[in-house]
Amino acid sequence: MTRSGRYGFDASRLARIDAFVSERYLDSGKLPHVQLLIARDGEIVHFSHQGAAREGGAPVDEGTLFRIASMTKPITSLAFMMLAEEARVSLDTPVHHVLPELKGLGVYAGGGEGAPFTTTPTAEPMRMVDLLRHTSGLTYSFQNRTPVDAAYRDSKIENWHGNLTLDEFIAALGKLPLEFSPGTEWNYSVSTDVLGAVVERVAGMPLESFFATRIFEPLGMADTFFQVPADKLHRLSDCWALDEKTGQRVLYDRGEASAWSLFPRLVSGGGGLVSTALDYHRFCSFCLNGGELDGVRLVSPKTIELMTMNHLPGGSDLATMSKALFSETTNAGVGFGLGFAVTTDVARTLMPGSVGEYYWGGMFSTAFFVDPVERIHMVFMTQLTPSMRYPIRRELKTMIYSALT
Repeated sequence: MTRSGRYGFDASRLARIDAFVSERYLDSGKLPHVQLLIARDGEIVHFSHQGAAREGGAPVDEGTLFRIASMTKPITSLAFMMLAEEARVSLDTPVHHVLPELKGLGVYAGGGEGAPFTTTPTAEPMRMVDLLRHTSGLTYSFQNRTPVDAAYRDSKIENWHGNLTLDEFIAALGKLPLEFSPGTEWNYSVSTDVLGAVVERVAGMPLESFFATRIFEPLGMADTFFQVPADKLHRLSDCWALDEKTGQRVLYDRGEASAWSLFPRLVSGGGGLVSTALDYHRFCSFCLNGGELDGVRLVSPKTIELMTMNHLPGGSDLATMSKALFSETTNAGVGFGLGFAVTTDVARTLMPGSVGEYYWGGMFSTAFFVDPVERIHMVFMTQLTPSMRYPIRRELKTMIYSALT
């Protein structure tokens, strides 16, 4: 579906995006399926579906469910900011005021791999803003960079099924050192999972209940959840992983027997949600509208404005501050807001865009961006991990902007 003319897009240039994706990614077998939604001023301009949702099954369509992984993070960040608007917590609140398990965390100074950790005190306490912008000193087990992320792997603290609850996860983090003093570096991490625990404690209700009653129901996001209901499971796509040795796709999570059909033991505000392109389109439209959609307001325009500013210390960018071996973005000309990467210098990104555009992606190669200058947003869905194996996000963004008239 393409409605281009009055929205300032060239229809033939939008159509060539689908042809490019088909030839480069589907015909070659690199991706199992793709779905692309482009909107301007909240109106869908282009919505295309290619490939089978499940192995040997029907094509993806507007009802197909996808694991959106780290595209959960902006929603958790919104939940926190809703509580901040009620003055129940603030960005400069020390995290241990809400999560006392994290009081007195030190910075890694030695040890690991069987030896006891030694630490030095942090220069400043970890604050809520550090969780939202990934300057907390926490890490991810898959960074494969330090003895600290090795300890995350050894204790399997990020496993969503069969290991720790959210409260137990926080307690486990409280026994491990930070990689750096909060606010001094940027590292992609479990920070947003910790933020989910903050939302639970401040709101006094489970994270999934807050999401459902305070965000998804008001915004009409009826297909977004941590557990796929039994009557919707037939709509969940297969998910694939790349075998780095063979370069071939292998089935990672079969839709009909998915782990996401079960309720997770660890409710992940950093990556646990399943959604549809149309639901995430509603979330993007809500953000572009300054915190309101279809007459329902969840936060003020000033809160969305605050969330989409660059919050890295001293106006820095990720190229300067990032210590992560992996995240969902390139680093030059990119800052970080409260739940989103934010473009600060278009020239340094080496692709078209706007200052103030914000975005993120997920480990299964899903992605979105919102451009408040051009009033455009995109939602891209597929299911392949790892997400940075192919440059499709850059290619899509370049081709979308090239279609503007």
